[in-house]
Amino acid sequence: MTKRFLEQAIRVNHAGEYGAKRIYEGQLAVLKNRPSYSKVKHMMEQELEHLSYFENEMVKRRVRPSLLTPLWHVGGFVLGAATAFLGERSAFACTVAVEEVIDEHYKSQLSELENIPQEKLLAENIEKFRQEELEHKNTSLENSAEESPLYPILHTVVSNISKLAIKIAEKI
Repeated sequence: MTKRFLEQAIRVNHAGEYGAKRIYEGQLAVLKNRPSYSKVKHMMEQELEHLSYFENEMVKRRVRPSLLTPLWHVGGFVLGAATAFLGERSAFACTVAVEEVIDEHYKSQLSELENIPQEKLLAENIEKFRQEELEHKNTSLENSAEESPLYPILHTVVSNISKLAIKIAEKI
């Protein structure tokens, strides 16, 4: 069970960080010369660090990536670009929704990792990444995400997409 849990955790976290990178790339493609560009770029740079960590863990542990990586590639970019086309507040609303789901996801993994003492380093990195994801959420809230006229719809849709993507990436 431990081996299976660890493989799923590494695979889904890699897929999620890859998807986050693509969301931010989509947003940055649209938000050029906008005030939010540097904030979104900073968030993406942190996601790249997270992605690199999980790529290394996949190699080290011989964990296969999600078979749906092409979907995360296209879907993440489209989601990021589409929300940015709706405006900076909508782009930030997307981030709030994603990061709330990721916070819960990482907390659940950390709860499981408490029972696997030899995975202390993995748990420490996941906690570090969780804190950075919360920083992204807070930055987005500070930048008026909730003032997007589409906030309730975006929050619901993006949250549900994120939850579904997690479930799928754990298995496929």
